[in-house]
Amino acid sequence: MDEVFKALADPSRRSLLDRLHASNGQTLGELCDGLAMTRQAVTKHLGILEAANLVSTIRHGREKLHYLNPVPIHRIGERWIKKFERGKLTALSELKRQLEKRDE
Repeated sequence: MDEVFKALADPSRRSLLDRLHASNGQTLGELCDGLAMTRQAVTKHLGILEAANLVSTIRHGREKLHYLNPVPIHRIGERWIKKFERGKLTALSELKRQLEKRDE
């Protein structure tokens, strides 16, 4: 999980993930279009994202297509975010109950 957090810490890598979320299965050239980064920089960022298992690739002829793998992000959500939501949902439910009781 440390690799995932390190990969997500960089805004350029988050931007690449956003681009893949918007249109999955892009080539390196497509991912480079419109970015203020060199092709080599994008390649390096993609390598870090692949090492963190956030991006997977499939060869299609001469092209290498990049795909977003949302599983590691989902695991972070399950482990680090959902447990904090429970308290808020309980508090909101209790507030709703008290307001309804007051209005009766």
